[in-house]
Amino acid sequence: MVKLGLLAVLALGAVLGLTMATSTPDPASTAKPSEPTPPGMQELVIGGGCFWCVEAIFEDLKGVTSVESGYAGGSQPNPTYEMVGRGDSGHAEVVKIVFDPKVVSEGDLLRIFFTTHDPTQLNRQGNDYGTQYRSVIFYANETERKLAEKIRQEVIDAKIWPRKIVTTIEPLRNYAKAEDYHQDYFEKFEKGDVVVRSKMNSGYCSAVIEPKVRKFREKYRDKLKKGG
Repeated sequence: MVKLGLLAVLALGAVLGLTMATSTPDPASTAKPSEPTPPGMQELVIGGGCFWCVEAIFEDLKGVTSVESGYAGGSQPNPTYEMVGRGDSGHAEVVKIVFDPKVVSEGDLLRIFFTTHDPTQLNRQGNDYGTQYRSVIFYANETERKLAEKIRQEVIDAKIWPRKIVTTIEPLRNYAKAEDYHQDYFEKFEKGDVVVRSKMNSGYCSAVIEPKVRKFREKYRDKLKKGG
């Protein structure tokens, strides 16, 4: 099981880059329905800027069975990338993490979340502005809400960040899987040839996601599915 104390959390924050960049939409892409969560697994829905970055980090961890990019938090069901990108729908770009609680705890996933993006930036991450890029934890029940509040307070008390943490904790509503184009984006980039990469936002992947993922893999090699 992942065991990250506060010192480890602080160290993780120090080695990860926090620069973000705007995603590139593919209006023609549609999303297939989400797969049902297997028995014994749990879900966690969080947002910390562009979902490509968040997805790339959590897919590497032991105990995480899947990470799905999506949208949540707005008043309308079945949002699209175009709708969310306007910044007025109330939705955030999020990832839905499906994990085995016997291998990695929800608390540890939240601790990692608080150090892989800047939770002190209000309605933005780096160059991305708008409520769709807010730092947010969505809860499905009171147990999840209380845990999210506990971990957030733990990070505040540890003074890991010099500025006020603005991460919101909100009830999960109107979650929708993002268009297929967005799913496993960095994985597609890593495995893709020159032709595949030429059709992607390769500059963003190379300059932002790749350095962050590399540092994460080096620092926490023993926490990864394939040992890095």
